[in-house]
Amino acid sequence: HKLSIIPQDSQVFEGTIRGNIDPTNIYTDQEIWNALELSHLKQHVIKMNEDEDKDLGLDVRINEGGSNLSVGQRQLMCLARALLIPSSILNMDEATAAVDVETDKVLQETIRKEFKNRTILTVAHRLNTIMDSDRIIVLDKGEVKEFDSPETLLKNKEGLFYSLVNAHEAS
Repeated sequence: HKLSIIPQDSQVFEGTIRGNIDPTNIYTDQEIWNALELSHLKQHVIKMNEDEDKDLGLDVRINEGGSNLSVGQRQLMCLARALLIPSSILNMDEATAAVDVETDKVLQETIRKEFKNRTILTVAHRLNTIMDSDRIIVLDKGEVKEFDSPETLLKNKEGLFYSLVNAHEAS
């Protein structure tokens, strides 16, 4: 509970929504529904219940490998899990690499709002994911080449970060 992770390859397990979001069974239904709402999954879970013609609530089933969820929805499940855990550090490892632009936007908005008082470590290739970060580390072949605020890094016209941003804007 010291660290929350939203990985690149989202993992959900065969079972229930509840079991996937709260595997330790320590959170209330209200806390789980709140996490689902903040992660923009509440309406999908309600629809899953309607499709089953039952009101199983949080006990609605997730198929093996999450086959009844899209890639983006599986990623949002990881976000819901992270929202429940009161950890002080959130690690996002290419958390939006496999999702569409709309899901990326939802993830980023929720993370900026709901995790504003936590330390967020982000591994990313998409520049828009990190541009509002407090500090950026630029790696090249596994070595730290630059470390500073985005504003300071952008002032160095000879720097790697500056060249990455320019290349991105040119494309």
